Amino acid sequence: MRATAGRVATVAGAVVLTGGLGNDAFTLPGTLAALATAGVGLAVNPKVRRSPESVRWTAVSLYAAPHAGCAVLLVGERLAPDTGVSLLVQAATVALWTGATWWLRPGLLAGEFADEARAQELAELQKTTEETPAEPPAPTYDSPQAAWWGQRFAIEGGIAPGTVLLGHQQVSEQCLALVIGAEKRGQPVPDISKPGLSAELDLPEDLIDIGPVPGRGANVRLLILGQRPVAAPEATTDDSDAQMWADIAATAMPGVELIEATTYEIHKELT
Repeated sequence: MRATAGRVATVAGAVVLTGGLGNDAFTLPGTLAALATAGVGLAVNPKVRRSPESVRWTAVSLYAAPHAGCAVLLVGERLAPDTGVSLLVQAATVALWTGATWWLRPGLLAGEFADEARAQELAELQKTTEETPAEPPAPTYDSPQAAWWGQRFAIEGGIAPGTVLLGHQQVSEQCLALVIGAEKRGQPVPDISKPGLSAELDLPEDLIDIGPVPGRGANVRLLILGQRPVAAPEATTDDSDAQMWADIAATAMPGVELIEATTYEIHKELT
């Protein structure tokens, strides 16, 4: 449709320019018609009007060039001297305008120019997007305690990278039990530095105990912070350990049974 309209406009322009060679009456109406045609064509051609900003005016100028050329030639025909040589030059110019417009088809050329610029802009944007590494999603935590562990100890370069807090239990006012697991399934919990934890928590090393979780593999570790509860005189050591683990497992590791325990004498209090 646009190609047909362009051909019709070219023929109409050639007729007007030919008529203007010998009749000044074509000058004003022909000039106004050429400018109006350019305005209407741009108005109904969003491809050119919405081309990338870097080439928009170039595309608009390319589209309007034949219309502006037609108007200039009409004015030139009126101002040119009325001689035989001048008439031949004007006729040759009209023929040149008609042939160039018919062959180059500036309207379609402007649309293709805009499409090429838009495709190049999209390719550059896609290349920039591919080259820019995507930021890893922010980790999510099931509880404030898990966030505390993840943001303070499990960060890269921290005391326990690659670990997560699976559970916790306030065993007593002075004793906190944490169950730490490996972040990747099937991997053991990496070594957690006691001196590092001591410095990070400002807690004496002898009040920090890191050991296995009874009945579980190396993918989890039990971390005791603070002074363990002292067994009642009438209770045996085994009963005291079993009772403490039952308190821990009630919330941190439900369903896990204590198989074996080792007790250490700790005489300092949790600070």
